[in-house]
Amino acid sequence: MPSAVKPAPHPRVIFKDTAHLKAVLQAITVTFLWSMSWVLIKIGLKDIPALTFAGMRYFFAFGAILALAWRSGQLSAVRSLTRRDWGWLTLLGVVYYTITQGTQFLALDRLPAVTLSFLLNFTTVVVALMSIVLLAERPNRRQWLGIGIFLVGVVIFFYPVVFPAGRWLGLLIGFISMVANSVAAVLGRFMNRGGRLPARIVTLVSMGIGSTLLLTTGMLTQGLPTLSITTWAIVLWLAVVHTAFAFTLWNHTLRELSAVESSILNNTMLIQIAFLAWLFLGEDISTQQGIGMGVASVGMLMVQLRSSKLK
Repeated sequence: MPSAVKPAPHPRVIFKDTAHLKAVLQAITVTFLWSMSWVLIKIGLKDIPALTFAGMRYFFAFGAILALAWRSGQLSAVRSLTRRDWGWLTLLGVVYYTITQGTQFLALDRLPAVTLSFLLNFTTVVVALMSIVLLAERPNRRQWLGIGIFLVGVVIFFYPVVFPAGRWLGLLIGFISMVANSVAAVLGRFMNRGGRLPARIVTLVSMGIGSTLLLTTGMLTQGLPTLSITTWAIVLWLAVVHTAFAFTLWNHTLRELSAVESSILNNTMLIQIAFLAWLFLGEDISTQQGIGMGVASVGMLMVQLRSSKLK
């Protein structure tokens, strides 16, 4: 009998499955909205104090999500939350919104956007280390190499790193924001992993708690100035589109993406912010910066690409 023809080797798949690819694309959409937020925030900070601005953005976003949840009948899920759920969601709200977003607005008010972006890009390494201990999610060798390549790209993009003189307070606030952002990434993955709680409920409760505390702090310490129609438009657009919609979608992606994967995708904002600054603010991108973005993109893809056989 003729020898059996050996089947052709299975092709290697880029993503784990369709759900994983969909989550990646959704996360990239969110990061684009968040990158565009930086342009709008820098404009709004000319008229609104940082903490008050941040509080208004997230409190109004909470109101939009609350209205949608009420109309769709999803508020019943809130009544089923356990005391433990409330504890974790409160912690997530304080870390993710009150501390992370509050310090980010304060840092943007004191630092150039590229400097703060440089600090926040080290979130990936911190998240990777925390995920090993707290989530038992160990990056594989390819992902570790991707993280390393991504950071090399960041260094190329910003080299030589020159921190603005006399802005050490802004750098300290930016560092606190980076650490809080790392903790929030791990907490968000922990709360959304497994999909037991609806993504909208996780966003609703945590944002409601965090934004209320943030707005109260801003009003007590900085007050509320008179706002123009343009400024109100910026606040409301940021609240509804860049926050209510974007954060709900982001929490949904955390059901599929690991904390490290989410952090790397979040760090693609480095590239997006540079292009948006060139497009809307007239800031040129040098050859060195272009090379840095290319290297960072390779590192990001290495974390996302999966090497497994089709069954």
